[in-house]
Amino acid sequence: MLKSLVIALTLVGSGGPQTLPSTDQAQQHAADQVRQHSADRVRQDSLNQVRQASFGQVRQADGLTWSACPDEKIGMQCADLEVPVDWRKPDGRKITLKLGRLKATGAAQGAALVAYGGPGGPGIGLTQRFPDWWAELRERMDIVTWDTRGYGKQFGGLSTGLPCLWSRYPIAEFPEDDADFARLSDTNRGIAEHCRQSDPELFANMSSADHARDMEAIRKALGGAKLNYYGASYAGFYGQDYARLFPAQVRTMVLDGTWSHSSTDWTRELEEMAKSNEESLTRFFTWCKAGDCPDVPRKWRSLIARAAHTPVKAKDGVAYTGRDLQSFAVSSAKQGKPAWPTLAKAIRAAHNGDASTFVPERGLRYPDQSTGITECVDWPRPATRADLNATIARLRRVAPNAGPANTLATGTLACVGWPTPVTNPPTPLPKGLPPLLGTGAWGESDAVARVVSQVPGSATIRHDGPGHTLYGTNPCARDHINRYLTDGTLPPKGTKC
Repeated sequence: MLKSLVIALTLVGSGGPQTLPSTDQAQQHAADQVRQHSADRVRQDSLNQVRQASFGQVRQADGLTWSACPDEKIGMQCADLEVPVDWRKPDGRKITLKLGRLKATGAAQGAALVAYGGPGGPGIGLTQRFPDWWAELRERMDIVTWDTRGYGKQFGGLSTGLPCLWSRYPIAEFPEDDADFARLSDTNRGIAEHCRQSDPELFANMSSADHARDMEAIRKALGGAKLNYYGASYAGFYGQDYARLFPAQVRTMVLDGTWSHSSTDWTRELEEMAKSNEESLTRFFTWCKAGDCPDVPRKWRSLIARAAHTPVKAKDGVAYTGRDLQSFAVSSAKQGKPAWPTLAKAIRAAHNGDASTFVPERGLRYPDQSTGITECVDWPRPATRADLNATIARLRRVAPNAGPANTLATGTLACVGWPTPVTNPPTPLPKGLPPLLGTGAWGESDAVARVVSQVPGSATIRHDGPGHTLYGTNPCARDHINRYLTDGTLPPKGTKC
């Protein structure tokens, strides 16, 4: 579902005239220095605790039976771990998690548990596909991953799967009246029931918190040392939930290219998503104004206003609403300069009545999302059309060019009427966590900073450019992440990669 989210520092110089501070300013400066010294002390004390935890970690023998993974080509070992399908019933029915391990190439000083997101990204298959990512970290740590519960053969996963018609669907239009809202609810329920009826118990226990409890079982099965975790994209939510459920068991935690499942104010978090999308379009419009498409910002506003009432025709019988065009444009704007000339061309053509350039070359022709088995129990959903309309109006105010497109306001439309309630809503992180590390590119770095800033001493690595997650493609970020996972050393405040 978070395909729809695959979502500026201004440096002020000191060259202006200098004035002496007033008495009030001097007192404020002194108070700021005290606070900064205190924050630095907290950060250093927390880092010392992380380092001491690493020195005290003795690699215990686990109780797992490891053997070569299926179709193994890189020396990866696999093992089975049984866990409760419902963690509230530890003695009830069990399901099987398939774990994968790349053993350390040097003297192992512990293990790093890694997950790639999705939800449903197969940890074993993706690690087999990208083993070079982990070459340096493997010099000192085992790399352990797993295929998440429920996401079985259709995803390439080897853990117990949920028999389901996993598919992608065009994102629904906003309901025009209460009858439309009720029909949307029934449509979603019909899609969900096909999956729920195949295994009601597993269907009801697929939240990020359930994945986090599976992570705790994996940690214990590996010998019980504190957790070192790298979570990319949606797997960052697993990490946030683990930190909330098991704060005393965290040693290091990297949240890469993720968003906040730890918000204290969900309304504000939705607004921040929309503002991030607006910033992406603003970045594109600024480029246009400085180049050969200064007419595009004006034409864009005219286009989406017109398309909100009369969809713009494209090839093959397709026609796009203003929200459709906003979704496509935000996605293109986030890709950076290589995508911007084509986006400018598409906007001009659509303004002239032909939106064919917006039609995707492959896949569905409209903005879409996946069957939200995990997402629909992780995120708040509108209870009524009035709730939805209030959210839409608010996001349009804070993001007039992007609107609510590519936020969870549209991403949860498929969850209206879902037969399972929201069992794992966003919840702030607890006290007592060691410093965390967040990383991300445009938009994502701001979102993950809102998460890790709840934990004293934490840090965020920012990449001022396009992209989704940094570890696999950004050597600078990877070096900092590896240093943190092994030695507990965080990058300096304000680090950019």
